[in-house]
Amino acid sequence: MKHCYITAFLIALALLSACSPLSARSAIAPTGTRSVATTAAPPAAPTQTPPLAGSITKQTPFAQLTKETCLIAGGQSEQLSLASEFLDHPLAFRVVTPPCYAEHTDESYPVLYLIHGQTYTDDQWDRLGAGEAADALVAAGELPPFIIVLPADASHYTQPSANGFDEAVAADLLPWIDSHYRTIPDRQHRSVGGLSRGASWAIHLALTHPELFGALGGHSPPVFQEDASKVRGWLDALTAETAPRIWLDIGERDQRAILDSAVWFEGLLDERDLPHEWSLFTGDHSEDYWSRHVELYLRWYAAEW
Repeated sequence: MKHCYITAFLIALALLSACSPLSARSAIAPTGTRSVATTAAPPAAPTQTPPLAGSITKQTPFAQLTKETCLIAGGQSEQLSLASEFLDHPLAFRVVTPPCYAEHTDESYPVLYLIHGQTYTDDQWDRLGAGEAADALVAAGELPPFIIVLPADASHYTQPSANGFDEAVAADLLPWIDSHYRTIPDRQHRSVGGLSRGASWAIHLALTHPELFGALGGHSPPVFQEDASKVRGWLDALTAETAPRIWLDIGERDQRAILDSAVWFEGLLDERDLPHEWSLFTGDHSEDYWSRHVELYLRWYAAEW
C-alpha cells in the first residue's frame, strides 16, 4: 500500500553518487576456521531506575516482581567483533537484547539487523534511539521482544564487489548470532534494514539472500550504483514465497540523486506488482529525519512477529 505517490519524474539511472569509484578487494586467504573476538568492553549494566510509584508492593508475587523489574531496567547492549575470511579486519557489531532476555531463558526471539549510514559506525542506530524505543514498546506490551543486531561497515565508500561486508554478514554474522543467542532462526523472524548507505546494503542483502530475510526496510534508500543493472533480475527471481515484506521511505527534501534512486527502485516494485509500503515524508537526509521515525520503523519490522 502506498502512503504517497510521486509523479512526473523522468528518472535517469544515475544512482548513488555518494559512493567512490571501485577499488580492488584485498585478497584474503581462507583460514579454514573462523575465530571470534569477544567484547572489547563488558556489557553495560542497566541503569538502576527506581520502581514506578505504586507498581511494586510487599504483596507482589516474586515472579511478577522479577518481571516488572527487568522490564523497567530495559535491554542490554554488547559490543563484539567477529573474524571473517571476507574482510581484512574483524567485523564489529553490537547486539541489543530485549528487556528480560536474561530472566526468560526458555524464550527465543526474532532478530532485526539494522545497518548504519555512510561514514558512521554501529552506534548510529543506538544514538538515534532504537534501543530505547524498542525497550519502551516492549515494556508497554505494544511489540513482542526482539533482538537487534547492528553490524559496522568499515569501508565507507566502496561498492559491493570491492567490499566483503555483505558476505561477512550473511555467511559469518548470521550463523554466529543464531548459535550464540536464543533466536528464532528462520527468515520469517529475521529482518534487515538500513538508512542511507545502510539502506543500499539492506536492499542488496535482502535481494541476493531472500532465503535469509523475511522483511526489508530502506530508509532514505539509494541503490548501489553497480547494483542498478542487477536489481531487475533479482526482483524477477522472487516468488510469492521468497519475496520479503518491503518498506521504503524518504524525505521530500533529500538529495536529488538519492531521491531519484529511491523513486526508481520503487517504480520497479510497482512494475512487478510486488507489495510494498512507500512513504514520502517531510524532511531531508539527516539524523533528525531518521530519529523522528525510529518508532514507526520498529513497529513495522515487528508487525508480523
